[in-house]
Amino acid sequence: MGLPPKLEVLLYAVNTLLRKRRYHAALAVLKGFRNGAVYGAKIRAPHALVMTFLFRRGSLKEKIKAIVQATYTHSRNLAYFVFTYKGLCALQSRVQGQTFQFHSFLAACIGGWLVFGENNNINSQINMYLLSRTLFGLARLAVEKGFIPEPKQDPFPLFSAVIWGLILWLFQYHRHTLQPSLQSSMTYLYDDSNVWHDISDFLIYNKSSSGK
Repeated sequence: MGLPPKLEVLLYAVNTLLRKRRYHAALAVLKGFRNGAVYGAKIRAPHALVMTFLFRRGSLKEKIKAIVQATYTHSRNLAYFVFTYKGLCALQSRVQGQTFQFHSFLAACIGGWLVFGENNNINSQINMYLLSRTLFGLARLAVEKGFIPEPKQDPFPLFSAVIWGLILWLFQYHRHTLQPSLQSSMTYLYDDSNVWHDISDFLIYNKSSSGK
């Protein structure tokens, strides 16, 4: 069964517009907004679902509300950022007639300030995630450019040792400096495993019903 004639005409007009190169930059900004919203929801929803039901207290309604709110915030912020970043990059390229490397940096700085500059749990998790990837990337770039010599041995074991040593030291003696979600995870792993009353909360449950 075919589409109604009016709808076919509308789809044809839309597809014709999408194929025009003169509108490519503007349309890329719009699709960037779409992809940011979709990717943010896909990334945050399962994470929020697991973390909320593992560690958050409250009624089922409160838990669902928290999952929806976290997913919406992540999806919205990523969509806003991609829209801002791509829009500013396109604007700079149009004004200067060509693309330069600093266009990307400047556009992302402005987008990061406007969208991810608010200090909340979602933005903090995203920024911390990016920080570790940025440091790894800069280290590799420094080796490629010859700013630091290439290690003769794999530095990953030393990296792992230092990271885990520092994070456990912080957790044990300065845990207030860590993110609440990380505190919750590490409390479950390292503090809750010190407490039990019988086989039920030693093996089956983390805490007995009387300790909840």
